[in-house]
Amino acid sequence: MVAIVDSGSTKSDWVILDDFKQVFLKTETIGFNPNFISKELIVPEIEKNTSLTSVKNSIRKIYFYGSGCGVHQNCDTIIEELGKVFTDAEIIVKEDLTAAAYAAYRGKPAIVCILGTGSNSCYFDGENIKIQLPSLGFLVGDEGSGSAIGKQLVRRFFMQKLPEDLSGEFEQTYNLTLDEVLKNMYHTTRPNAFLADFNKFVVERKEHPYLKKMVHEEMLNFFDYQVIPYKESKNAEINFIGSIAYYYEDILRAAAAELNLNVGQIVQKPIESLVSYHIQYIL
Repeated sequence: MVAIVDSGSTKSDWVILDDFKQVFLKTETIGFNPNFISKELIVPEIEKNTSLTSVKNSIRKIYFYGSGCGVHQNCDTIIEELGKVFTDAEIIVKEDLTAAAYAAYRGKPAIVCILGTGSNSCYFDGENIKIQLPSLGFLVGDEGSGSAIGKQLVRRFFMQKLPEDLSGEFEQTYNLTLDEVLKNMYHTTRPNAFLADFNKFVVERKEHPYLKKMVHEEMLNFFDYQVIPYKESKNAEINFIGSIAYYYEDILRAAAAELNLNVGQIVQKPIESLVSYHIQYIL
């Protein structure tokens, strides 16, 4: 059996293929971004999933694509921890941009972007992936992402910048204290996921003029920092992977049009396309 894993900062999608390249199992775990989760938690989280533990001895190869895995040390961490559970498997770890490039590939070169809990971009010509810009994480990067939009919302609420109607609805919805926010941002293992969770509030009210403008500005910020620096952006199709791109598609496309950029397809969950790519090109 072969496992294909797409792991973001919030959750991981797992697909297990049998020896005939047919889907045997689909399941989920939390995200295993080594920049945020303690490596000691990876094995226990996998072992909570009885579907995975029931087939762990039958898996011979794992293709793991993860947030935070653009750094060799983090790749080694994932290989080491997965190896403790899947003892007979060869484990191949690559960063999530590679998964996005594979999932969005439609036979022609394109800029591929991730807009989920975090954000990132690359250029894929069908064979080679060019990553021109670093991923700086949610503290100083991740423009346009769920964590960036959540950060804007929380910041504006506490700094009394939200309109009165939104401020009241936010307070009623979350009843948040400043102490709670600071604790979750600075004293927990997944602060980016904590901030990204506030997108539910924004998505439900995304037609509100204030929030629409806020998200639009964040999307312009994303294009400015993570797309326009690629010289290919003037002509290439720009494809997106991730829930934030999916839920704010209309705002994202409007921001792109303002900059004369060509947005192609937007895929909420890349795992199905990623599996298809592996069946066609890798396995």
